[in-house]
Amino acid sequence: MKKCIVTVLGKDTVGIIAKVCTYLAENGINILDISQTIVQGYFNMMMIVDVTEKDTQFTKICDDLEKLGKEIGVNIRCQREEIFEKMHRL
Repeated sequence: MKKCIVTVLGKDTVGIIAKVCTYLAENGINILDISQTIVQGYFNMMMIVDVTEKDTQFTKICDDLEKLGKEIGVNIRCQREEIFEKMHRL
């Protein structure tokens, strides 16, 4: 299984979860775990997704999500699970 971590940060607005989840569903990316919170008007979401069945290159998925983030006014990052874990071990 190929997992990646998707993080979404920004000012809270209507439809952030819907738009991100719609992109993932339309592209055959399964959400394995999700956590979302809003603190003083700021939205924070972290998802673990499975990209095993995805034919599209990983970099295209990351670029698409970054572009979607700009469209809806949030910052979306996508990282491979193994890189995310190594970065956060320190």
